[in-house]
Amino acid sequence: MDIKEQIEKVVDKVKNDENFKKEFKKNPIEAVEKVSGIDIPDGMAEKLVAGVQAKLGADQASGAVDKLKKLF
Repeated sequence: MDIKEQIEKVVDKVKNDENFKKEFKKNPIEAVEKVSGIDIPDGMAEKLVAGVQAKLGADQASGAVDKLKKLF
């Protein structure tokens, strides 16, 4: 399993599906397993969730910087 690919897949789903976003916030491990279609071992699932959260945080920060650049 390609972890980076799975992270991108989940990030895309979170960004584009409001219901999935709520589900991810409520139970991130279950949500990640749902998108991947496989039962992921707990240690790996936690790493995937952390990767998704980090990517979402980075994307939000980048979006905020882009908005600030437009102001100037």
